[in-house]
Amino acid sequence: MDLIARVQAIVLKPKEEWAKIKAETTTVQQLFTSCAVILAAIPAVAQFIGYGLIGRRYPFVGMVRMGLGTSLVRAIFSYVFSLVTVYVFALIINALAPTFSSAPNQLNAMKLAVYSMIPAWVAGVLYIVPFLEWLVILASLYGLYVLYLGFAAPMMDTPKEKVVGYLVVSIVVVIVLSAVVAMILGAIFTVGGVIRPL
Repeated sequence: MDLIARVQAIVLKPKEEWAKIKAETTTVQQLFTSCAVILAAIPAVAQFIGYGLIGRRYPFVGMVRMGLGTSLVRAIFSYVFSLVTVYVFALIINALAPTFSSAPNQLNAMKLAVYSMIPAWVAGVLYIVPFLEWLVILASLYGLYVLYLGFAAPMMDTPKEKVVGYLVVSIVVVIVLSAVVAMILGAIFTVGGVIRPL
């Protein structure tokens, strides 16, 4: 798999790309290591640069920057949690399949989880520039659209009338997983304890 071509296709023409993805033969491990492990590093590295070298402006605090060591540890935690979130998301998609009259398939569930994260991972480079971080949220919303197209492809052989329900439950799951990760990172790296004014 050409990773750059896959990223371009999933961002620019996801509907056509899902048909190709469904037909591909690979393994969960190959998909995870050749795509997720590489792309999840983009926001982690960008956060390291943004938090440790450039700094962030916080309301009522001003411009602050984490120490380089703390920023590096935060980036590593963020990277690991991102990969764990995607893996758990795929497991949940697969576990939910029978509920929505779909065919359980761990590989296709992993494809849905990994490829729907591509827009957010690629946009994660914007963590370097503080005032552009909100664009990562927009890219994540586009990732939900990519996920919808994957369900409609149908990657999990979901009946058309159950695609929206499957999607909604999956979105709730990924939001909860992301919120838990954000709370854990927030608890570990509290503003007062790890940042210093510029």
